Amino acid sequence: MQITRHDQPLDTIGTPPAVGTQLPQFDLKNAAGETVTSAQLLGKRTLISVVPDIDTRVCSIQTKHFNQAVDQFEGVHFYTISTNTIEQQNNWCAAEGVKNMQLLSDEALSFGKAMQLYVPSNNTLQRSIFILEADGTISYTELIIEQTDEPDYAAALNFLKAAQ
Repeated sequence: MQITRHDQPLDTIGTPPAVGTQLPQFDLKNAAGETVTSAQLLGKRTLISVVPDIDTRVCSIQTKHFNQAVDQFEGVHFYTISTNTIEQQNNWCAAEGVKNMQLLSDEALSFGKAMQLYVPSNNTLQRSIFILEADGTISYTELIIEQTDEPDYAAALNFLKAAQ
């Protein structure tokens, strides 16, 4: 899939899964360095916010925005996934006071490759939002084409509210 960053074309390794399909299998690392599997993300409705680099302005804004919304949604998991190291993610969370949103590291690229979001030319993931049902069915997606653009927060959060 072709995306852009500052209007410069970039390519992901494929086309991400569509609404109505099942979440593929992958492994991530949490803040403690423990492996988190795709199966462990299931069981509750889940919002996955994918950012290219947590240490950049738009990624920081995106993560903080969803962090502030977590308390409005009882029984919904909120995750941010990036290729940043666990240490980078932990440092960012400490500096920004982010405690509600759980950050997961895809430094090993398992998620990025399984979801077809990996951008090899800059070793990041395509900015995107996924909402999963408890059984792992993808019920909402937003794939951001220009990577310096923010997602439509209201659309994702309204989707969650409508389903409560």
